[in-house]
Amino acid sequence: MSVKSLFNSFSSAFAGLKHTFKHEQNFRLQILIAIVVLIATAIFPLKIWEIILVIILLVAVLAMELLNTALEYFADLLKPRLHHYVLVIKDIMAAAVLITSLGALIIGLIIFVPHFLRLIK
Repeated sequence: MSVKSLFNSFSSAFAGLKHTFKHEQNFRLQILIAIVVLIATAIFPLKIWEIILVIILLVAVLAMELLNTALEYFADLLKPRLHHYVLVIKDIMAAAVLITSLGALIIGLIIFVPHFLRLIK
């Protein structure tokens, strides 16, 4: 693999991130939430495994949203005229993002709520 090829791969990846950030409201919201969570991670005295888990969950949610967006764009090429399952596939991918996000939220609450409660007391 050449340096030029590697650079082109990274350039394409960043172009995809830029496009998704520019055109997808949900991705922008998820980035904002990720920033808030990372700030909370830096503020609270979390154990190393909690920090790792938080980062894994943030990456999982953002990656799932990117996959959802890519699949939606691809499905939009097909439209329902080719098969009625196109809409079902889009709904299933949205559900995958939802489940990933809800799982991350639940685990995030388990990790962060005790720290917030200590602040209140």
